Amino acid sequence: MTTPYIHRYTKNKAGRDFAVGDIHGSFSALEAALKYIGFDETIDRLFSVGDLVDRGPESEDADEWLSRPWFHAVRGNHEQMAIDAVKGFFDPHNYMANGGAWFMALPKIHQGCIADMFSVLPFAIEVETEAGLVGIVHANSPVANWADLRDALTGHNGEAFQMMCLWDRNRIQSEDQSGVEGVRAVIVGHTPLKRAAVLGNVYHIDTGAVFRDGYFTFINLATLEMIPAMPKKLEWSEA
Repeated sequence: MTTPYIHRYTKNKAGRDFAVGDIHGSFSALEAALKYIGFDETIDRLFSVGDLVDRGPESEDADEWLSRPWFHAVRGNHEQMAIDAVKGFFDPHNYMANGGAWFMALPKIHQGCIADMFSVLPFAIEVETEAGLVGIVHANSPVANWADLRDALTGHNGEAFQMMCLWDRNRIQSEDQSGVEGVRAVIVGHTPLKRAAVLGNVYHIDTGAVFRDGYFTFINLATLEMIPAMPKKLEWSEA
């Protein structure tokens, strides 16, 4: 199986493109939120920052969503945990403690099919817009210039850079405003916040939809408008 690294999407000339924060098995809530923003499946596209599964009640619906022609996702650390659990590279008890009990309870053959599905998800997505290229990764860009990302992911230390895409929280924890060069904006999730935040040109949009008092944040990739609108103050989730 060929390992994906970056998927690129051309401009959406017919409709709108949105990115959405971590889903974590909350697909019914996502469906309701899409209706609220007037999402049109015939012309619009939805890009996920990853973590489709775990914690929420509908993780097994991820395969059906990934089959929808307008839905596209990068790989999150929770998808990687499922892949690694099947390969024996990740402690299954640790995965279960992080929301993977639904997965570990499945028959081995079913686990393998889901892991194979997650294994073809890219580490990054690029979306062309009228105003310039927008990048999407799950946790953080591992490079200061987006143009260096492909070489970083496929080079000698590629696995380390891949894991940074999935796990790294240095930017959000230090409130690093330096941003990423060579790209209009980078959209990430991974770290649940009470409100979405922008650091430089990096947009953090995981607002903990799976948790109590959490909700989905969307960003229009053409305008970089947040739904709900983003306040100026950075607020951490208690979840």
